[in-house]
Amino acid sequence: MTLPPKNMPSRRALLGTALASGAVAGLGAAASPAAAAGEAGGATPPSPDGSSAPVRTGAEVAAAASWSMLRGTKLGIFSNPTGILSDTRHVVDDLAAHDDLEIVGVFGPEHGFRGSAQAGGSEGDTLDPRTSLPVYDAYGASQTKLATLFGKSGAETIVFDIQDVGARFYTYIWALYDSMVVAARLGLRYVVLDRPNPIGGRADGALMTPGYTSGVGKKEIVQQHGMTVGELARFYNGEFLPTDAGRPVDLDVVKVHGWRPDSRAQEHGLPWPPPSPNMPTPDTALVYAGTCFFEGTNLSEGRGTTRPFEFVGAPYLDYHWGDRLNTHRLPGVEFREAYFVPTFNKYVNQTCAGVQLHVTNPRTYQPIRTAVAMLVEAKKYTDFVWRYDSYDPQRPYWIDKLSGSPRLRTMIDAGAGVDEVVGAWQDERAAFEARRQRYLLYPGRRG
Repeated sequence: MTLPPKNMPSRRALLGTALASGAVAGLGAAASPAAAAGEAGGATPPSPDGSSAPVRTGAEVAAAASWSMLRGTKLGIFSNPTGILSDTRHVVDDLAAHDDLEIVGVFGPEHGFRGSAQAGGSEGDTLDPRTSLPVYDAYGASQTKLATLFGKSGAETIVFDIQDVGARFYTYIWALYDSMVVAARLGLRYVVLDRPNPIGGRADGALMTPGYTSGVGKKEIVQQHGMTVGELARFYNGEFLPTDAGRPVDLDVVKVHGWRPDSRAQEHGLPWPPPSPNMPTPDTALVYAGTCFFEGTNLSEGRGTTRPFEFVGAPYLDYHWGDRLNTHRLPGVEFREAYFVPTFNKYVNQTCAGVQLHVTNPRTYQPIRTAVAMLVEAKKYTDFVWRYDSYDPQRPYWIDKLSGSPRLRTMIDAGAGVDEVVGAWQDERAAFEARRQRYLLYPGRRG
């Protein structure tokens, strides 16, 4: 167990000083099963003219306080290119410029700390050329390996600052979970610099089932979780860590100011560094929570194009697919007949027929219902097949890992319609919605 030096001021003393002075107005309390449901500060009240102040991320709030809550402890930073301030300077670069802060290591998730690796890749262990800090490759690291990395670095506090996109199968939220478990076991402090959920606060989709957990879904949350990473951290801490780590982690969340759970990324006015190479714009994030399903099929999900997850198609499709999809009159989206030639991934240098999704109303758009409709209509083509992974003979269908169980696949194979498929998970979605309430930090309609 790594413990703070005896002569170091206690965390609570440091936080108490900062909070008493008003320096860290966005800092949330630690999450525990007894956390009060009403503890939801961080919303910026409307100005006299009725407009809202700009959104300020947790990193911005902490930087405005000169990172006072991070002094007197050895810092390990879990981040990637999205961990930036409003002037696009990276938080690690800003932290490293403060002589009164001690960074002992940086931990890079999938795609790497500086973001140069493609899907399923990382940058390896290296020295960061800008700061000369050691960077540890944490992508795919087991909890045992993470414990080794944290111990090697000498970190006493783990700081997490990564932009999530709101979908269960985005791997960063599982880097959050695993690193929290390890920090709890080692007695380390954990600080999340919170960021908005770019697709809003609405929870939707099926619950992960234990038999189908994987690196794209390790615990029982719904597909579109509708929480910020700070809220997710609180949820993990109250629901999973007491069992998985033996105790909750010593957690603090630096809250976002001005974020509304019914908003979307296009409304935030924040810069958008791509969280991964195939997440180039906020438009991508809006559709990804649904169209990532097509990774589990023999359709291209648009990787290798300039609009991944917005272009979906295959050589065997035709214009009838888009025409039939538009007859569903799905809320907030239109389907444009589209043709594209991927430069990598599926169907390289082959012309794919399909659609481009045009989200016409981000607030009414339902990414998972939309993707289910797309699957139902694609299944009518005789060449459609589910991706089959022979390396996992007990659970060979990737779609089952993405959706959380075989239910979606077997229902569509049996000819179920969109309403029937979507209706199958409504009870578990509602139960998850109720379960997460005590961990939410931001007031307002979860649209």
